[in-house]
Amino acid sequence: MTQASLSALAVSGGFQDPVLGSQDAFRAVMDAFAAPGTIARLAASVEAPAPLAPAAAVFLLTLADADASIFLEGAEAGAAAAWLGFHTGASLVAAPGEAAFALLTLGSDPAGWGRFGIGTDAYPDRAATLILPVECLEGGAPLVLTGPGIETVRTIAPQGLPAGFLAARAGNRALFPRGHDLVLVAGDGLIALPRSTRIAEA
Repeated sequence: MTQASLSALAVSGGFQDPVLGSQDAFRAVMDAFAAPGTIARLAASVEAPAPLAPAAAVFLLTLADADASIFLEGAEAGAAAAWLGFHTGASLVAAPGEAAFALLTLGSDPAGWGRFGIGTDAYPDRAATLILPVECLEGGAPLVLTGPGIETVRTIAPQGLPAGFLAARAGNRALFPRGHDLVLVAGDGLIALPRSTRIAEA
């Protein structure tokens, strides 16, 4: 892809109305974190280059900025990096430990998630939020969620979770109040899984 093509992709496809689009998306994201395991549909229309799923693109357009850097896992992220840099003003960092947000690849190995910041007991908000693409948010093996924001239990069934996912999330939960928050994305939908959420096989 030529430099001119990358430049054209970078400046197009953002929120049609940046103010209303980001406000609507922000409310949807906050609602998703308040009710872990529910599927939020991010209705804002954006056209982001691969490998950005629409929900991942809207999520980052809404929350990333000059003070919240992004790490992109995988080698094929040139156009996505340029697009995110233009539309969010966020720095795209090469060091995982410097990222506020990490966009992982489909099937990302949980053994590598320890590279990202987990915050401290005094400043747990300095942990990275991980964004994990999956094949679909429904139709997979059921998982049971418990914890804050869930009255009793809630069941999710995403398809395409990587091997070692449950063990990684259990280890992350044990770090509380430190640890990563996780967002599953597929198409225009996302599921928020805060670090306080317990996940088990049904």
